[in-house]
Amino acid sequence: MIARAVMLLVALAGGATTSQLPEFAQQYRQRLGGAIDALTLVVEEFRQDARANGLSVSEAVTMLSSASDGLVRAQGERMGRTIARLDRLERQRREMLEAGPFARVAVMARSLDPALAEATLGDFEPGVPVTSEGTVMAGGGFLGVLFGGGLIGRLARRRRRARAGDNEWTH
Repeated sequence: MIARAVMLLVALAGGATTSQLPEFAQQYRQRLGGAIDALTLVVEEFRQDARANGLSVSEAVTMLSSASDGLVRAQGERMGRTIARLDRLERQRREMLEAGPFARVAVMARSLDPALAEATLGDFEPGVPVTSEGTVMAGGGFLGVLFGGGLIGRLARRRRRARAGDNEWTH
């Protein structure tokens, strides 16, 4: 009996947790859009600087990354990673927009950006309140409906029995 109760509680906790995946994916998509906007500004400024100096973006990254000055080399390598990250995030956003409701979670999991996921988790607010207050309220509602439904069912059965008893006397 206790094992069944524990299993039920574990199953409920698992259900409550996985029920939040679509909400997490939605909040992740919002952060994804913000990250894309911010990175686009940085990359676009770099493109303009490269163009103004007669270079393509890849030429500018290569030139900076192979510089003898450590700071310049580090900036070139960082810009190369920034451009690659922007490309990955834009591809992920396209895939998420094209995916259906259940597939979005799979797309997110398959190409999760660790920094965005960590930030999303840090600010995550469940779609259904699974805080202690929300859990107590949900439990109260569950028990209220369960017991209220049972009471209404018993009253309805008594009334039917009483009518059935009245009908027997009238024949």
